[in-house]
Formats: sequence, structure tokens, C-alpha cells
Amino acid sequence: MADPILERDQVMKALHAAADAAERYLATIDTDLVRRPGADAAAMSLRSTFPEEGDGALVAIDELVRASDGALRASGPRFFHWVIGGTTPAALAADWLTSAFDQNAAAYDSTPLGTRCEEIAIDWLKDLFGLPQSWGGVLTTGATMANYTALAAARRWWAQRHDVDVDARGFAGLPAVPVLSSGYIHPSATKALAMLGIGRDTVRRFARDDIGRVDLAGLEDALRALNGAPAIIVGNAGEVNAGDFDPLDRIADLAERYGSWLHVDGAFGLFARVTPRAAHLAAGVERAHSVIADAHKWLNVAYDSGFAFVRDASLLDSAFAIGAPYLPKPGEHAMFGGRGPEASRRARGIAIWATLRAYGRAGHRAMVERHLDLAQRLARAVDAAPELQRLAEVPLNIVCFRYRPGTLSEEALDTLNAKIGADLLADGRVYVGTTRYRGRVAFRPAIVNWRTTEADVDLIVTVVRELAARLGVTVA
Repeated sequence: MADPILERDQVMKALHAAADAAERYLATIDTDLVRRPGADAAAMSLRSTFPEEGDGALVAIDELVRASDGALRASGPRFFHWVIGGTTPAALAADWLTSAFDQNAAAYDSTPLGTRCEEIAIDWLKDLFGLPQSWGGVLTTGATMANYTALAAARRWWAQRHDVDVDARGFAGLPAVPVLSSGYIHPSATKALAMLGIGRDTVRRFARDDIGRVDLAGLEDALRALNGAPAIIVGNAGEVNAGDFDPLDRIADLAERYGSWLHVDGAFGLFARVTPRAAHLAAGVERAHSVIADAHKWLNVAYDSGFAFVRDASLLDSAFAIGAPYLPKPGEHAMFGGRGPEASRRARGIAIWATLRAYGRAGHRAMVERHLDLAQRLARAVDAAPELQRLAEVPLNIVCFRYRPGTLSEEALDTLNAKIGADLLADGRVYVGTTRYRGRVAFRPAIVNWRTTEADVDLIVTVVRELAARLGVTVA
């Protein structure tokens, strides 16, 4: 097959073959193993030598379908390992259309539909989270690039306080950027700081305990010591091991008092603001200068998707400006290719618009509240099992616990829980890996998938106890 133009008459056949495979995949996703036996072999079965002559679309799609056991059922209801949502019916169908439409969402000239969907989606998301409508925003690939985008605006703001256009001139002659946070700061934020040239290791963490909870007095002392110099504070909404929050309102007080930029990383915790039951956890977000979240987490749209909001959108337009004689100028509609890191961009707004349009405020509130209930149900099940130990409170959607039979040493408990965690991932019925919390190996299932039910979370405790029994562990 020398040239794809020779396959014009195969387009619909290839699409139908893919749709048939997707239908089979989705037909069993509620009950299927998250990791099927032979997943590694299936993934490795793909041809890896580059062909001189291709075999055409149907052969390639067939080979991909035959290797599909190598795809985790991560969009199903029993994937709890990372904070990964699924794709709602509206989001999935719209994402398929996004691929078929193949729009470059850089500007209105390149896609009226993609641009308009992004404009509306950003406004609706601000409404959903109770953020001021005057803020600007842009869709990104996920939380890391959303952090990068928002912190680029913060970097520009900081440099302006030194009378420097850092995006034109660079850092030459400027002092180090003061970045302050709690012990909860996530690696995606520090990665973004590294990419921005600020540096991972420049972050000063103010924690009052080994969990990472913020030391407000220490944070204020550090701000005071700057003697009015500008600084960036990173607040955290939803710590990854237990779902805890920095006290954002009190941090916002400090940011206002000392003239600092407050950025809030709310990759999944921002969704606490969707329901009155949890909104208090993220009180003060509306007082920040920037805030970000993932869409492929609790919004349940397909990878990859995130969003960044900034109080002053002109900082984004300056930091990410792009121009050429053939490119349009921003006018009635935003030029999103000049508001974020990507110039050529997938039209992510189509799927986000579709899921918000389909389920509205009430539907998303109901989903978040159902997940809060499921997390509390799991916490009660852990508490009721004599050989399980819950390690943290459950303010949101993550339950942190470990297997703790008898009076084993801490070292032996870590070894045991690491082994159970490896067996859990290999077993495939529920997908829950391990983390370290307060120095201990622990499980931290995160509940964000729209498909997840009581039966799914009940299975977590059942399988953990069963796998421990297989290891011959007895409860004293």
C-alpha cells in the first residue's frame, strides 16, 4: 500500500472496524478485569519493525484490535490506582467527532466550532466552580501543562514587578523567583516550574508535620522577610494521598497582605466546589490569581484534557503570544493558540462542551456527591475490617489505608503491603496500587469514574483481604 490516497474507499470500513471493536470493549467494561491476563504479551505483539510497504488500514486496525488486551480498562469503574476518570457517554461520542472533524483549535479562523466550544466551555466551567466570569482561561493537555500555563502568567507578573518583560528578554539580571508552598505541592507543579526556568528545587516548603500540612506562621515569616519583594505562593486543593486541602482562604489572606501571587493547583480538588457538601474545603479559590484542574479526572472526558484560569488574561496573551503574517489577530474571539503553550491544538472544547451540555450543573453535582458517598462507604468498610487500618481522614474521594494484621514491625508491614499491592495490579479485578503516606506503604484508591458503584468499591476490601489470605497472612 504505497499511498493513503489509494485507500479513499476504505475510510468507512476502517471506521466501522474500529467502532465494532470499541463496542465490544465497552460492552464488558463494567465487569471486565482492569488488567487482562496476557496484557504484556498483547502489547508486545505489535509489529515493531518499520515496513517498507504497508498493508493498509484494515490490516493495521485489525492488528491493533488483536493487541487490545494490552489496553487497561482504565476508563472502567474499578480503576482506582491514579486519579483517572472515564468518559461520559456525551464526552466519548463528542471526542470521536473531534477526531473525525480534525480541527486545529488555534483560532476562530481555523475552527469556528472548536473555538466557540472552548469559549463556552471555559465560561461554563468558571460558573460550575464559582470563579469570577471576568477571569480568562484556556484548555490544556492536563494538569501539568495547566500548571505550566498559569505559572507562566505568574512568572510574567513577577518579572513586571521588577520592570522586566521576561518573555521577551529572559531572566538575565533578575533575582531568583521566590516560590513558597506547603508540603502538599505536587510534582506536576514543580515540573512546570522547572520547564519555566524557575527550578524545581527553588520551592520552599512550609510544613508543620510529616503529612505536609502548611505551617502558616512559617509561610508568613518568609513572606515578611522578603520586604515587599514579589513572590509566588502555590496552594494545593486535593493532596494526592488523602485528598486533604491547604487552608486556601487563610493563604489568600497572606497573599493579599504581602502582595504575592496565589496559584491554586486543584487538579481534582477543585471539583469540591461543585457541591455544597464539600465546597468549604476549597473556600478561597475565587481569591487566587490563577487556578487549574484536570478535565480527564473528575469531569470524565477523554485524555488528554485540562484547563487553566487566570484572573488577568492579558498575562497569558503576552506570555504565549505568537504572530506571523498569515496568522489572525485576536479580536472578537480569543486566539487560544496564543493563550497557552500549544499553537496547534486539538479541539478539546468540543467534548467538554458536550458533557457540560448533556448533564448540566445538577448532573455533575450528583456525580461528585455520589463519589463522596462511595468514599465514605469504603472508609466504613476499612474501619470495620480488623486487619485493615485507615491512615487518614476522608475529606473528599480518596481513602488511604493499609493491611495491618497482628503486631508486625513497620518494615514487615511495608513489605507485606507492597506485595499485596503488586498482587492487586496483577490480579486485575480492582486496580489499586501503593503509595507512601507518613513513611508507610499504603493503598490510596481514588474514586472519580462516573461508572463506579457500591459493588465496585466493596470489591476493594474483599480483594485486598483475599490476596493477603493467599499469602498466608493470619490475623492475630
